[in-house]
Amino acid sequence: MKSDVEELMPRLLPVEFGAAAEDLDLNGPPRNPREYLRQVQLEASLCPEVVVAQIDPKKLKKKQTINASVAGCHAAPEGFSPSLSWQQHQVSNFSHVRQKGVIHVTGWSNNLTSITKNRDHWSSNILDDDVKMPELTDEEGWKRFCLGKTVYAGASSGQTEAEPEPLLDYSKVGYPPFLTIVSRLNQSTVLMVLEVLICWFDEHKFVPQLGRWLYALLACLEKPLLPEAHSSIRQLARGCAQLRSTLESQEDEKLPALNLLICLVARYFEQSDLADQPE
Repeated sequence: MKSDVEELMPRLLPVEFGAAAEDLDLNGPPRNPREYLRQVQLEASLCPEVVVAQIDPKKLKKKQTINASVAGCHAAPEGFSPSLSWQQHQVSNFSHVRQKGVIHVTGWSNNLTSITKNRDHWSSNILDDDVKMPELTDEEGWKRFCLGKTVYAGASSGQTEAEPEPLLDYSKVGYPPFLTIVSRLNQSTVLMVLEVLICWFDEHKFVPQLGRWLYALLACLEKPLLPEAHSSIRQLARGCAQLRSTLESQEDEKLPALNLLICLVARYFEQSDLADQPE
């Protein structure tokens, strides 16, 4: 009589033994394919249809939980969020930066030419002798390169304010995201540096060097985004919103930069649940 399983699921490899089955030696190792298949059938027939595991509750570990953050951004204080028209204008400007021409970056005195259109041209230019780009895996080196030794050392030592430099020394104040530099970064490097700077932002203050590099790296980020890129830019937007919620004045110089980064993440990179809504 066939089992219920055999009734529902026909054999994929039916094996008929007939009268010759008595000659099969099932005690030792199989001597041929027929004996092997017969042994498998017999072993399967001896297995119970339902097996209940005997578990000692005392050996179980404590219940583990995983907290997955799906929260949106901190709501902006009244009067601190930008208008919808301002956001749309910034998205248009940002798209122009990535694809077509030259645009002024709101909140920072910095010009970026089209990233996509001119990447090959700018990457072929020779860097100045004093520009030493860090190795891909040198996270601390990228922090010093982008933010400058002064900001990096101040953050490392716990200082909150750095004394101004009398002369422009990029090694101390940080290298701006020149096209000759950012055009040399492939997508893996762009994402790695972006993650490094976002993590730095989570633990330290917002400085102009950081804002310029975050904008430039977002401009270099290719769509469609990789999953890790989604996670990083959402972390950036939430960090900007959290800092914005602590500002005491609408005249704070950090406000336009924070609003801009939130706007780009939410509206250009389509993380709409993080977007500022019109008041």
